[in-house]
Amino acid sequence: MDQRIGFLLLLLILTVCGHATEGDRDFKMCGIWLHNSGPQTLDVDLKPGCSGITVSANASTLSIHGSITAECNLPKERKPVNYSQGSSSSFCVIWEPLLDQLVVEVNEKNITLCKARILQTQCCAHLSSGNQSLSSMYGIQNASVQGDVLRNSVMASYEFKGESINCKEYFCSKIAQESRGANMLEDVVMRSVETGPVILPCGQSTVIEMNEDFSGNNVTLPAPKGTPREMIPLVHLPACLKPAKRNNTKVVCSFYKNSSFFQKSSQKILQDVVGISVENEIIRNLPEPIRIKFNHPALEKTQNRRCVSWDTRTDKDMMWRETGCVTLQHSAAETECCCNHLTYFAILVDLNPTRKLRHLEALTFITATCCAISIVSCAVLFISLCRQRKSKNLSSLVHRGLVVALFFLLVLFVLTGTVANVASEGVCGFMGGLLHYALLSVLCWMAVEVIHTFWMMYMVFKPAPQPWIWYLLGFGFPAVPVVILGCIGDIYGQRSVKSDDVLTAPFHMCWMTDSQPALMAHFIINMGLLAAVVSSGLIMLLLVFRKIRHRDEWRRNRVAFLSIWGLSCLFGLTWVLAFFSSESSETVLFLFCIINSLQGFFLMLRFFALERIQKNSQSSSDFSSTGSTRQHMLQPQ
Repeated sequence: MDQRIGFLLLLLILTVCGHATEGDRDFKMCGIWLHNSGPQTLDVDLKPGCSGITVSANASTLSIHGSITAECNLPKERKPVNYSQGSSSSFCVIWEPLLDQLVVEVNEKNITLCKARILQTQCCAHLSSGNQSLSSMYGIQNASVQGDVLRNSVMASYEFKGESINCKEYFCSKIAQESRGANMLEDVVMRSVETGPVILPCGQSTVIEMNEDFSGNNVTLPAPKGTPREMIPLVHLPACLKPAKRNNTKVVCSFYKNSSFFQKSSQKILQDVVGISVENEIIRNLPEPIRIKFNHPALEKTQNRRCVSWDTRTDKDMMWRETGCVTLQHSAAETECCCNHLTYFAILVDLNPTRKLRHLEALTFITATCCAISIVSCAVLFISLCRQRKSKNLSSLVHRGLVVALFFLLVLFVLTGTVANVASEGVCGFMGGLLHYALLSVLCWMAVEVIHTFWMMYMVFKPAPQPWIWYLLGFGFPAVPVVILGCIGDIYGQRSVKSDDVLTAPFHMCWMTDSQPALMAHFIINMGLLAAVVSSGLIMLLLVFRKIRHRDEWRRNRVAFLSIWGLSCLFGLTWVLAFFSSESSETVLFLFCIINSLQGFFLMLRFFALERIQKNSQSSSDFSSTGSTRQHMLQPQ
């Protein structure tokens, strides 16, 4: 029974721990040691060299003899290992040639035979199975190497032959195949006794001891062969980096150039990557940021560069994020990153750079002010429409639908910046979907206004559609594309509008992302619907003009008609400026922000202008003969 329990325990250890550590350990032999119930000892006899190692066991002793170390020398040493109350013990022999470290685990108790040293250039690795001897009762059962079973029967000894290799090159080639090879490199550097520069073919590191009087440090990273010293990143470590509860701790700063560790992402980063880690600590939210100054080939002004980091603890797959970093662009060839956490840092360059806006702060202020005016105007107009005696009139119902849709669009637009800065990605995505729905609803209600006006002028003797049809078109139809896009995914989320002034923070909003599917949806749905609404409005205006231009009301009130329909045209055509807002047209951009933000005010102005003209018309002398026709023509649409 004890043997079965021990074997199950061994399998559990291999399953949970084996895969996580195999990458940086060249040799790990495990098995069940069958012994008597008396005292147990560990017999060690190790010498420098690479002739091999023998692991054997009997009723009372587990023995490790051989020559595989670079510097460690343990001639004929015996240690008590009374960790078992039964007749079996699980054990592992773990050899890390790069560190010249040998550890034995007996019933999950670690016994370090050879402590970690400096990283070895030449070492004894690739231990392969050699001679084996059987045993009848006591010995090693269910032996395995790196999780691969050698023998299930009880054996007295196992012999392993070694091979002398360049250990640093072998280690780099091995971790290059791992998804988190850079983590493994920093881990082995941290566990060594190295201080100062540490050179490996796959990365260069500097190990610093932070003592009690640590007050910050400017780190000079080692330069790879063929790299000029002036192209090496400069790192400043603030005093707050040292954990207050520890007197001495290590920090490892690593430099990777053209490293294969960081080329597995679709995001384009520059050649240089800097990794910073503190021994046995997770560092976040530093009161004073670390500063990394990258020197790189000169970038064009149109190329957008950002300081990014990859946190391997939270992102299993490589994902470069801007969170926690501020980018300072000192020149076309120099970028400084100020970050409040420790991980891997790089410069992300957009291959298709996004447009940067001049006067972003002024545009944001103007838009917010005009939106506030429009929100108040929509509220006033909605109350006025509800208090009219003809509030149940179909025209009034249509007007109120447009006012409600525009009111919610403006409110959501004002709130989206705040939500983008404080809410989670999921909440921001939901907010972006609501904002998109509100925009489509406004455009649909503008189309309803056009259809309703056309119906009143050209289909006087046909009954108008029921109000619920208009409301279905205005509020129901926009939900269809929004729901479909939400199900597709990667459409709604945080969107950033950047300023060409490095001192001006970007404006974050919850909207459609800049992914390819989102951009395609924007041009097909948003711009397509906008073009259809504006085109139909112009066609309707032309048809109405042809219908009424020969009537007496047109000749008597030509100025009034032109001003009213001109304002209606302005209200619909403000969106056309979106087609002409290019990088070189700042005037159009300002007009687009001002006029569109004031749409609620224009809508209120149009309504009250129509009301005033209608009242003047009704009090004129020829009201009795033409009042009925005039009311149709001057009804606020």
